[in-house]
Parts: sequence; C-alpha cells; structure tokens
Amino acid sequence: MKLTSIGKAILLSGALAVAVTLAYHASTSQPATAAVPAAVLPSFAPLVKATRPAVVTIKTTGTARANAEIDPQMREFMERFFGRNFPGEPQQRNRRPQGLGSGFVIDSNGTIVTNNHVVEGSSEITVVLSDGQELSATLIGTDAKTDLAVLRVDAGGTLPTVPWGNSDNVEVGDWAIAIGNPFGLGGTVTAGIVSARGRDIRSGPYDDFLQVDTSINRGNSGGPLFDQQGNVIGVNTAIFSPSGGSVGIGFAIPSNQAQEVVADLIENGSVERGWLGVSIQPVTEEIAAAIGLDAAEGALIADVVDGGPAERAGLRRGDVILGFGSKSINTVRDLTRSVADTDPGTQTNIRFLRKGSEQNLSIQTGKFPA
Repeated sequence: MKLTSIGKAILLSGALAVAVTLAYHASTSQPATAAVPAAVLPSFAPLVKATRPAVVTIKTTGTARANAEIDPQMREFMERFFGRNFPGEPQQRNRRPQGLGSGFVIDSNGTIVTNNHVVEGSSEITVVLSDGQELSATLIGTDAKTDLAVLRVDAGGTLPTVPWGNSDNVEVGDWAIAIGNPFGLGGTVTAGIVSARGRDIRSGPYDDFLQVDTSINRGNSGGPLFDQQGNVIGVNTAIFSPSGGSVGIGFAIPSNQAQEVVADLIENGSVERGWLGVSIQPVTEEIAAAIGLDAAEGALIADVVDGGPAERAGLRRGDVILGFGSKSINTVRDLTRSVADTDPGTQTNIRFLRKGSEQNLSIQTGKFPA
C-alpha cells in the first residue's frame, strides 16, 4: 500500500506524539518501589501441636433399658423415606444408649474435665486418648448447675496436660480456638473469635457464658476453648442451632468459674454453695422509681424461706439487696453468683434498701440444699 504525503505526515506526527508522551511519563513517573507484603494471619499450628495431645474423646454407655415400640403410622412414614433399617429403629430390646463428647487433661496423673451432660446417666465411661488408646474412666464428681464433671483414668504413666487461663482477661474480639470430637471426628480444630461475654442462656442459675463464633457441634461438648497462648479459657458446652449444626453461636463456661467448680469436685466429689433462703427477682425501672432508687439495680426479695439464713438475719420480703460482702449487686445474677461462691457458714455483710432507707446487717450463709 502506498502512502500519500498527507498519510505519511499523519503517521509521523502520531509517532512523534507517542514518543513525546512516553518521554513525558518517563520523566515524571516515580521510581518503582518494592511491593509491601500483605499482613499474614497467625498460624495456630504450633498451638495445636502443643495442646491436642491433651484433648480426649469421651464415649459413654447408658443404663440398659427397653426401647419403646414405634407407632405403626410413623414406621410406615420412616420406611418410605429411609428404608426398613431407618435411623432410630430399635434393633434389639434392652439396647443401651451410647454417647460421644470431648474432654481435656488438667493433671498428668489422669484428671479430666468434661461436661456433666456428656456423662450423665452413663454406666460406663471410656476415654480415648489422642493416640487412640482407650481407657476406662472413673467418675469423680459432677455439678449439674454449671454442667461440669471430673473423670480420672490410669494410663500407666503421665499424660500431657493443658493449663487453665484467666477468663477475666478475655475480651470480645479475641481469638478462640476449639479442639474436640464433633460428630465423632476426634481431634478436630476450629477457630473464631469471642463474640460476647456474660451470656445468660437460661440453662441454670449461674449462667455466665462466653459466646464464640468458633465452630462448635455435637460432640464438642466438654472440650477446651483456647486462647492464642494455648491456655484453656472456657469449656465448650452449648450451641444455639435451629438446624442442629453450627450457625456460629456457641457457648463456653468461663475458665475461672470452671476452675473453682472442678477444684471442689476433685476435693469433695460435689460442690458446696452458700445459701440465703430467699426468692429474688430483678428490679425494673418501674420498681426502682416506686422505691426511690436512682437506677434499676439490685435484687428484690420476693419471698423469704421460713427458718432460713435470711429470715434469721432479719431480711424481709420487699427488701432490695444492693451489696453482698465487698461486691455491688446490680443484677439478680450478681447475687446468685456471689452467694454461691461463698462457703457455707461464712459471716457476710449485706447492704440493702428498706422503705427508702439503706441499711446493713450481717448474715451467716447456709448450705445450699441438695
């Protein structure tokens, strides 16, 4: 193809423009800099290697009982969708129910912590170590109110352990790592963060759970919740789950609460708690305004047990407890926890409001009835 003089001029002017543009950019562009590496999230591999040997699987066998016959219509429905040997069909009479859970070793001699609901009603308890060794376990003690239990095994030698951490230092947003036996898959590790503190899920009078989004499923119960240093900051206990699987809302007993209960179970086989002998209820905004409180705080005495410690000390129905010992009482839970943590027989000062007047008296806590 031949170019006209005008065409040549256009090409030349275009080339000149490109050259000028390149030269301009070369003279004005900043020198290239080294790429900044992206932030790298911490690896939990060292923590897992150090702690997983102390995490165990717990298998339980319940007391033998006869299985109830399934309704004929229900049997037809189940067989239609699942076949003749559908899940849950009684295969034999007097079959003993079996369960799975998790636990962790806190003493090299074989002391193990788990949940009460993992071992409750069991006639046989087997602990499976991380290396697959199975050991028969002895139940040392349980506490249904905090859902904790202590077992002991004899491994013929020392066992790896994990240390307790300080749950009071845990903050919302901290890493939380769980190791356990979800759905029978032993040695499973999941990680997330602490989502909230002080959760009351109405499972008992001493609820004070850590909420985490760490994946926790059936079988994780009784397993440890670790911080980044490999310290146990909680005992995994419950999940909120409309589907039965993890939806990112799990609950763990704080380690400081668990450690106190476990110590009592090891020493006594049970937990002795203080008792006042009162029924209490929250102070609402309306009640606070009616009795002259500046804020809705304290625990209102709704009833007093005849002959109980509170009646003997002089407390009455309608009194609002504002302080117990050195602790301020802002909620009902503050009082139940404070009294429970007090040894029976301890003389303690109570600060309370009666008919608009703040008063004090001394009370000797009783022992919580069995």
